[in-house]
Amino acid sequence: MSLFKARDWWSTVLGEKEEFDQGCLCVADVDNSGSGQDKVIVGSYMGYLRIFNPHPVKPGDEAQAEDLLLEVQLREPILQVEVGRFVSGTEGLHLAVLHCRKLCVYAVSGTLGNVEHGNQYQIKLMYEHNLQRTACNMTYGPFGGVKGRDLICIQSMDGMLMLFEQESFAFGRFLPGFLLPGPLAYSSRTDSFITVSSCQQVESYKYQVLAFATDADERQETEQQKLSSGKKLVVDWVLNIGEQALDICVVSFNHGVSSVFVLGERNFFCLKDNGQIRFMKKLDYSPSCFIPYCSVQEGTINTLIGNHSKMLNVYQDVTLKWATQLPHIPVSVKVANFQDLKGVIVTLSDDGHLQCSYLGTDPSLFQAPKVDSREINYEEMNAEMKELQKIIREATKTQGILPESEKQRDLTVTAEVSPDLDEESQATDSEIKAETVPSVTVKVTIQSRVAVQKPSLTVCVQAPLAVTCDQFSFEDLEPDSSETVVLSVFLKGNCSPSELEGNCMVSYNIPTELNPEGIPRVAQCTFSLPLRLVCLPAQPSKAAAHKVTIDTNKPPVTFLTVFPDFVDASEGDQANALGFQFLTGSKTTLLASKTSQRYRIQSDQLEDLWLIAKELTHRLQEHFRKQNCKDFACTFSGSIPLQEYFELIDRHFELRLNAERFQELLSERAVQFRAIERRLLTRFKDKTPAPLQHLDTLLEGTFREVIALADAAEENQANLFQAFAKLKSATHLVIMLISLWQKLSTDQVAILEATFLPLAEDTQELGWEEAVDAAVSYLLRTCLSKSSKEQALTLSSQLCMPKDTSRLKKNITLFCDRLAKGGRLSLGTDSATQQAAVVPGGCAPIPECDLEERAVIPGSTAAFARHGHITKQKSKP
Repeated sequence: MSLFKARDWWSTVLGEKEEFDQGCLCVADVDNSGSGQDKVIVGSYMGYLRIFNPHPVKPGDEAQAEDLLLEVQLREPILQVEVGRFVSGTEGLHLAVLHCRKLCVYAVSGTLGNVEHGNQYQIKLMYEHNLQRTACNMTYGPFGGVKGRDLICIQSMDGMLMLFEQESFAFGRFLPGFLLPGPLAYSSRTDSFITVSSCQQVESYKYQVLAFATDADERQETEQQKLSSGKKLVVDWVLNIGEQALDICVVSFNHGVSSVFVLGERNFFCLKDNGQIRFMKKLDYSPSCFIPYCSVQEGTINTLIGNHSKMLNVYQDVTLKWATQLPHIPVSVKVANFQDLKGVIVTLSDDGHLQCSYLGTDPSLFQAPKVDSREINYEEMNAEMKELQKIIREATKTQGILPESEKQRDLTVTAEVSPDLDEESQATDSEIKAETVPSVTVKVTIQSRVAVQKPSLTVCVQAPLAVTCDQFSFEDLEPDSSETVVLSVFLKGNCSPSELEGNCMVSYNIPTELNPEGIPRVAQCTFSLPLRLVCLPAQPSKAAAHKVTIDTNKPPVTFLTVFPDFVDASEGDQANALGFQFLTGSKTTLLASKTSQRYRIQSDQLEDLWLIAKELTHRLQEHFRKQNCKDFACTFSGSIPLQEYFELIDRHFELRLNAERFQELLSERAVQFRAIERRLLTRFKDKTPAPLQHLDTLLEGTFREVIALADAAEENQANLFQAFAKLKSATHLVIMLISLWQKLSTDQVAILEATFLPLAEDTQELGWEEAVDAAVSYLLRTCLSKSSKEQALTLSSQLCMPKDTSRLKKNITLFCDRLAKGGRLSLGTDSATQQAAVVPGGCAPIPECDLEERAVIPGSTAAFARHGHITKQKSKP
């Protein structure tokens, strides 16, 4: 960017530890020299007023002593400086200085000396106005169309416009709906004041409307400024820009056209006199200041916009014409004329860097030397080319780019779960009604191989599980150093979790030579929690409403081997039934067949089967893996419990509908409550007391209804959370049963999980039902489609809450039917290939007993009964 840096013509640094802002810079011929040469006037928050006349010997020179014409301390912070015809009886330019509680107008004059640097400049106070309100900013102009003089308008911090006709105070008016002051400008063409309110609206007020709006009573001058109430003003026009404004500038380079420029936080607007948008420009940076100036092209306006990236952009209307780099962040920018140099850019930073610069580039003085002619040796060139190509191939190989193992990573995080539960439980604020809620300790270790900046650790577990502390921050880590934290996990909510897993994530920065602040990186790991955290050993029960049988291809393993933490060692190998008592109160029983290779899980709640089934299959796989048995497999040949699964879906959807009704009722009661409040306030403000007509009783009754509805909505939200947790557990169970039934691969199971578990949390805006319905419909129209006509159907692009769950349940049933008939899950859409890959008889049922082999259900589900997978009949042991 050195080619496009702003060319330094003259610069200086003002004072030490002084602060400056937008209104602290002004350029004008303040001493009325008549030469057309501008002076630079700068005021600071420390009260220093400085006037400069830059004239460097050569461009880029530092400021000389004679460049500073005047420096005086005014004892009060200077908010804004302006130059205009502020003194009656003369059309000469004078300097107006705005303090917090005072407006001063000075005359700047110079006296020629007898020696080279003997010119003397001084300021003379012409008049001042003591303000009764704290000032914010000011503007000036020929208010009301006066000739040969300028009037001043000051905006106070509480929203009052105070107008001064030079030496006398004219009147003051309050802006309607005022909250915080915004930028203020005057348009001489429409004789109106333009500002931006706290409602993010550009508002215009006519001067005549301000003048004719009389106050409540006439008082003396100082008392009139103190008046806190006035006639409500009528705004001329309003434009909503949707953001706060940094500055406003009104320009009229053409006598027939006047433009209002507004610089927002992210956009730049050009408005007509009537408030219509002439054009706007969306900025991809954060602006700090701007100024429009005359363009050489007819009908266009140039604008300088400074930003917080130390850049100054030049726009012609909305087209970027030039961008230049500044040495500081400008808070104010002006265009001035010095000596014979016109269009000098004057910028001021908040810490006092004042610079006069111009645009352009340095000419290139480099000349390429002449190349000596020589004969080309093609053999050497070919050998060199082959060597370079070999180096390029070695450098572009993907091998070795990514770390080959965890040991080569910059930072690794590991989590170690204690094999035993905590002797003293660390559970806090648990909703479980049990006497003791167990907790388990997790030890997280962060090992750094290089220097690491700002490492922070986040530990996440799925609700209703909770951790004692989930956020950790560390100091910068040195190379080959480590940090260790210890935390506890426990069951907080009054429902069983759908997963006994957690995640540790570390975010950190690695500094480099090009980026000392560091490149952000993330490392993470997962950990599994013990089953004893959510359930305890209990006596097995014989009867249960829901049963699932899992087949294996190996002889049954004793529970003492697979579940040593739940079986008493005194029972030995004779235990073929095992009971699990969940902390939430429900019970699940696990049975092992003595004669066949089957395991049965049964419980009164469908969702409680999931954790036990998952733990059983996982422990069996680990057991046979340790014995180097690679052909162990689990299968499922029973009935997928769709009807019970649909009951959980209906329960969850019913609670979502209740939440929507509660929200509507709360909104109605809140509107009613506010309407009663307004009527009561009107009665109380009335000077002539009137009966309340039982409005107070109605207010109290409405308040009680609002509280009751809020309590009911909160209770429904808690029930909805528990219902969603149960639905996720049942969904995990259905996914596992389908995968065991169809012997799905890992990729196909991942597709199933993405289809039926798309959301980690359930909200009213996007719920589980509509998301799953869309995913299942997509699979039915792609990889599970029967014909090309189904693939041609388009899905709805919007996800909205359905009226009922009939469509969802129909699609899930059809989904299982397609799988039963040989459909295969994939991300492709070639259904012909999918159907050709079906093996005849590949989905024949494996009956659990002879009585179930011929089970048939009449009606539309007869096709499912032939495969023995989707029936209402429960499997038998």
